[in-house]
Amino acid sequence: MFLKNDAILLGKRHDDPEKADSALHGEGTWTMSGGKLHYKEKPEEGAQREVMEETGLRVALHDLKMISFTNEMVEDAHFVTCGFLCEKFEGEVQVMEPDEITEWKWFSLSEVPSNTSPHSLKILKNYQDKEFYKH
Repeated sequence: MFLKNDAILLGKRHDDPEKADSALHGEGTWTMSGGKLHYKEKPEEGAQREVMEETGLRVALHDLKMISFTNEMVEDAHFVTCGFLCEKFEGEVQVMEPDEITEWKWFSLSEVPSNTSPHSLKILKNYQDKEFYKH
């Protein structure tokens, strides 16, 4: 979860489910940057890598603070998610994977779109409620 001036960064998933490329079935929704870990990769390293691959932003490992842990199941997949807060980063947000995320946009914490993915809303709610784990 990127936070800047009380705004969070969300990416618009492609409307085409084939291109949205997510077992969370989030086509057409707004979502935080994220992805899967590589074998032997630490969660912070995976977050750093995914952020660069998706947004072009550079993040130092020590600037990532784990704020959320969620356990979610959808029809055909099970996700254990580590949510990180990042308030310090370098670079300008870019659409790096246009077939998956069509745009990145900053939203005020009080004006998060109604079609934000449930997955991202859980991380945001954990942050706002100051709770680390919710199932």
